Amino acid sequence: MELLIRRSGRVRVVNNRQKLKYVLIATAVFLLVIAVAGATIPAEYYGVNYDQRSLPPEAGHLFGTDYMGRDMFFRTLCGLSTSIAIGLTAAFFSSLVALVLGTASAVFGGYIDKSITWLVDLCMGIPHMVLLILISVLLGGGIKGVVVGVVVTHWPSLTRVIRAEVMQIRSSQYVLAAGKMGVSNWDIAAGHILPHVVPQYIVGLILLFPHAILHEAGITFLGYGLPLDTPAVGVILSEAMRHLATGMWWLAVFPGLALLGVVLLFDYIGERLRLLIDPAGAQE
Repeated sequence: MELLIRRSGRVRVVNNRQKLKYVLIATAVFLLVIAVAGATIPAEYYGVNYDQRSLPPEAGHLFGTDYMGRDMFFRTLCGLSTSIAIGLTAAFFSSLVALVLGTASAVFGGYIDKSITWLVDLCMGIPHMVLLILISVLLGGGIKGVVVGVVVTHWPSLTRVIRAEVMQIRSSQYVLAAGKMGVSNWDIAAGHILPHVVPQYIVGLILLFPHAILHEAGITFLGYGLPLDTPAVGVILSEAMRHLATGMWWLAVFPGLALLGVVLLFDYIGERLRLLIDPAGAQE
């Protein structure tokens, strides 16, 4: 399908693929603005101000204030920036683990494939949140515990996807021909297989972001993640639970919706990027 746009007396044709690129760029820029704005907000913008305690949403405080007079809009924005930074870092390293293990499993086969498959099944057999809590407590909590926990628990699914993709490519004629000509497994993996796996890897990496962000917020909400003095969304929601009975509904509603919105935007980018990579998918 195509869209005709009139501009200065001329007609310009914009197909669905171009529209999809524009939407992806706009969404990515919006998330980048949130991350940068939250990281650069001065601390006094969401600092304690007992003269403005428990104010409902209004023009001066879009998300209201909490029981200590802290502006919830700026505090939520800062918390989203923290969640995005932790989610990106953890998802990136977790995806690297998946890329290496998935490629090695499919290329080398044998005992290496069996060992990696067994490790994937083992990690997927343990609930993410339980394993996250164990790792975070073992490492003393904080950013280090959360990041390591997410890295360790989020690679198995992507490893399976990459392994299946590599096994399909490995059976291609040009890969089989390279093997017959004496090319080593390492050279085949680096020169013939990885370039074809990179698009799927990028999509899988982006789709890891929502899971990483939600699990970071979840473990922090339960008290095993980031410290209480950190303006993280999990901390904000945990504190809000103690004040909902007093009618301060805005302490949980707005931060929760903001976190959900960021997660859905990352998921949207991943799904649309998958269509963009597929030559026929973007025209659906």
